[in-house]
Amino acid sequence: MTLTKLGLMATTAMLMAGTAMAETKVKVGMITTLSGGGAGLGIDARDGFMLALKLSGSDEVEVVIEDDQQKPEVAVQLADKMIQAENVDVLTGIIWSNLAMAVVPSAVAQDKIYLSVNAGPSALAGANCHPNYFNVAWQNDNLHEAAGAYATTTGYGNTFILAPNYPAGTDALTGFKRFYEGELAGEVYTTLGQTDYAAEIAQIRASGADSVFFFLPGGMGISFMKQYADSGVNLPVVGPAFSFDQGILQAVGAAALGVVNTSQWGKDLDNAANTTFVAEFQQEYGRLPSLYASQGYDTANLLLSAIGKADISDKDAFRAALKEADFASTRGDFKFGNNNHPIQDIYVREVIQEGDVFTNKIIGTALEDHVDAYAVDCKM
Repeated sequence: MTLTKLGLMATTAMLMAGTAMAETKVKVGMITTLSGGGAGLGIDARDGFMLALKLSGSDEVEVVIEDDQQKPEVAVQLADKMIQAENVDVLTGIIWSNLAMAVVPSAVAQDKIYLSVNAGPSALAGANCHPNYFNVAWQNDNLHEAAGAYATTTGYGNTFILAPNYPAGTDALTGFKRFYEGELAGEVYTTLGQTDYAAEIAQIRASGADSVFFFLPGGMGISFMKQYADSGVNLPVVGPAFSFDQGILQAVGAAALGVVNTSQWGKDLDNAANTTFVAEFQQEYGRLPSLYASQGYDTANLLLSAIGKADISDKDAFRAALKEADFASTRGDFKFGNNNHPIQDIYVREVIQEGDVFTNKIIGTALEDHVDAYAVDCKM
């Protein structure tokens, strides 16, 4: 595996005028998926994170980047190496919830701060919340809860739902059902990494469903949506942004047009930070940013905001600075709840085509200032 160390030069005064300068450089260990079927997600999160550091001009952050290969055992080995040999201060980058569950509890118990760019398993949001764990994306259920709310308000009454059988998949269907008031035509858990969905599509066809909700991130969603479009089933589809995000849509193509999905971010959100992010990301990487890129970008800017206010050697002060979330988010207003998970709006998007590019546009808001269901069990 390749080890990349990136130091980015300039002054922290550019980050936070009038605040205390950090005395100690913060060393960040980024463990993310850079190879295999889920590589696009990790690459986008990494690129968004590194873009924010570049634009800030800060020399206060050193980043060590490693590929977890989407394997929990590899992620654990890398985390151990980063904590024990690299002596990182902060860990980040994990995309998949099963990997997060393998790494995060041990890392925060060793007094390392973990900033999640994506995975938000329910097990880390409630009674097992931790002062060192901050999720900058969502709690896993959130976008699915918004999809359930949308399905209800749209009038769907007999939805077929499916997701992969791993922590984020179970959180997905739990979240959808929490806000969906209709009947279920079927509920199926698929194999993680599955690419053939003929059996599931046959079940949908025979179920009498009036709609379909699915959560199949990365290559799984590409495979399902193409096969579904070819099947002629033709029921309306609702999903979370994970299955209809920018990095996936070009591979899915016209089969995704008109599909409604839910997200806490969109490239057309009208705020200055997001406008800058979208333009700079396109200029730097030659592609439109994805949801994952926006989360990486926000995570880096959250970190930079804390560095501008407190030294990493003072953990209490640094955690307090993170909790303030005093940065310009691509989402506009950003705040943490009591369990260090975002309280945020979740939007409804529709897949459209702009020239030769398939993308999303925001068409409404599903949930406002949404708090995850597990926060009440967090005693922080």
